[in-house]
Amino acid sequence: MHKKIFEKIKKETRKFFRNSKGCHDWDHTERVYNLALHIGRKEKADLEIIEIAALLHDIARGHQDKVGGKICHAEKGAEMARIFLKRYGFPEEKIEKIARCIKCHRFRGKNIPESKEAKVLFDADKLDAIGAIGIGRAFVFSGEVGARVHDINVNISKTKEYSREDTAYREFLVKLSKIKGKMLTKEGKRIAKERHRFMVNFFGRLNSEVQGKI
Repeated sequence: MHKKIFEKIKKETRKFFRNSKGCHDWDHTERVYNLALHIGRKEKADLEIIEIAALLHDIARGHQDKVGGKICHAEKGAEMARIFLKRYGFPEEKIEKIARCIKCHRFRGKNIPESKEAKVLFDADKLDAIGAIGIGRAFVFSGEVGARVHDINVNISKTKEYSREDTAYREFLVKLSKIKGKMLTKEGKRIAKERHRFMVNFFGRLNSEVQGKI
């Protein structure tokens, strides 16, 4: 892919994030992009597919946020990516590979990553949800939905997403603590192991502080 074409795609993609919330903004996309390239090189994957898929993977996030999670941004994003890339004259085969990566990148989605490139994007996106950056994003998201700072006694079976009880700690219990076991690539698993350990230590410390033990 010619560098000028890539830069045009990147510039146009940023427009989708003009009004995005902090948890899924352009900064997130850039982090996922960098992680995906790192993992993709280790996995000897098609970096052109990974580059474009990483840039476009969250372009429909705003649609999902507007309806409180009632639509899947991964599936919607794949549809949008097909239309977007046709304008740049991408071959149909490449468009479908990229769209499939986007469609399968969601943790809670029903679509399973099968290609090497889809697995790379999945891991890169999930890794940005754990570790130090993952904790930061979890607190940003809880602030966006007006959640409490912390609730050590949160009951995940009796609380809902996008509510006052959707704290960072709830997100850790429901999703973040499980990501380490979902990694699909060797490099993704290596990075996730350390990031998971950091989170466990952090929330353990937070719970102790809340209880006045430290």
